[in-house]
Amino acid sequence: MAGGAQQEDDELITAINVTPLVDIVLVLLIVLMVTSSYLVNRSINVELPKAATGQASTPNLSISIDLDGVIYLDGNAIEPEKLQARVRAAYRANKEVKAIISADGRVQHSQVVTVIDILRREKVTKFAINTSPLDPAKK
Repeated sequence: MAGGAQQEDDELITAINVTPLVDIVLVLLIVLMVTSSYLVNRSINVELPKAATGQASTPNLSISIDLDGVIYLDGNAIEPEKLQARVRAAYRANKEVKAIISADGRVQHSQVVTVIDILRREKVTKFAINTSPLDPAKK
């Protein structure tokens, strides 16, 4: 037998070596910590409208509009013209590009429509509007 006390075949194993298990768990923990930093979007302070329906999505483009009407792409402020160029480039790189729009609930509807129009002009038809869950107690 390698690396341990020699045992006869008919003896019972009375001890379990947990060192390999601990090694695996630590490696998985490190992988989780490293990848989670890539998955977290930079957050823009917006008060999302509430909705009873909705589902999780993994977008390629994360577009936010704050209360002042400033548009953000992946956490960085951007002008609508530059947003259009970035959306065009994302569509060229991946025809199945998805976008999610997170707009403050108090922002003007026309600003959200402007962003949707930019997406549709650049052929990005897979997009969703981000909402926060509706409190079931307030139905």
